[in-house]
Amino acid sequence: MKEYEVMIESINPCGGARHAIKEFVDVETDSPEAYVRSNSPFPVMEITANADGDTVIITGNDAGYRKKYTFS
Repeated sequence: MKEYEVMIESINPCGGARHAIKEFVDVETDSPEAYVRSNSPFPVMEITANADGDTVIITGNDAGYRKKYTFS
């Protein structure tokens, strides 16, 4: 299993990304996507990589609530 430092940003529709609540957790997993699918309250919407090569997974619902997971 790989070990990741994960930044989780909780974004609500009123505050947007500027006012996201951020937390950091250490995670051991073989698959970042599997980790998010089993730990997020929302379905996966998008999986990308940022400029640093980190895996970024965004989850959310139709009401505008989002959780953004950045695996470093």
